[in-house]
Amino acid sequence: MSGTRRTSEGHGRAGSVLSGIAVALGCVLFLGGFLWGAIVYQPYTVPTDSMSPTIGAGDRVLAQRVDGSEIKRGDVVVFRDKSWGDMPMVKRVVGIGGDRVACCTDGKLTVNGKKIEEPYLQDGQSASLTGIKATTVPEGRLFFLGDERSGSLDSTVHLDDIQHGSVARTAVQGRVDVVAWPMDGMLPKPTGFEELPGGISQPGPLKLMVTAVVVGALLVFAGAAYGPIAQRMRRSRTRSAEPARV
Repeated sequence: MSGTRRTSEGHGRAGSVLSGIAVALGCVLFLGGFLWGAIVYQPYTVPTDSMSPTIGAGDRVLAQRVDGSEIKRGDVVVFRDKSWGDMPMVKRVVGIGGDRVACCTDGKLTVNGKKIEEPYLQDGQSASLTGIKATTVPEGRLFFLGDERSGSLDSTVHLDDIQHGSVARTAVQGRVDVVAWPMDGMLPKPTGFEELPGGISQPGPLKLMVTAVVVGALLVFAGAAYGPIAQRMRRSRTRSAEPARV
């Protein structure tokens, strides 16, 4: 009898210890995931439809804080440039330093003579309504287009500027990974640029952050629920072990 009690109490203590560890680890993962996200990502509200259908007016996006030197073709970025109005803008990079950008060949954008498939454009929309004269992007700079080609104030509006519509890499503030609201999820890969030298960027660590937050929340819930559940089970066993009264 006493041996059974000691065994039960031992299991109870071990369960309490494991419960405490689960809660502690869960708090670390939950809070750590949020802190990690706050450090790595910056939220922005997109004011116009110039990036539709990928991003709509009023959508909230999360942009990974990256150095402009890391930006590749196909990236959707947040940047600020005085000649463009000195306010944060969201556009897609279609050319980097040394690229020759033009449109259109068979209705498609070309980069260094290669026709680019752009599945993120509205169905049936041409890569450009008015065409883009062949332009070489200066070194250290980026050439931008909006996904809504009919109304985007992008590099095509600034082609006659001294920098041929390009923006310095240092103007980049972040690379957009996800549309957070409405919850449209991660931006699709711009596979049309994949075969060009340098390839395309890989998504940031957002999925890992979300996983850490979700797992942390589950661990906290499970650890906190252990005590009441275990107590209720002990009471149930005690009642079942009591002798029946006549």
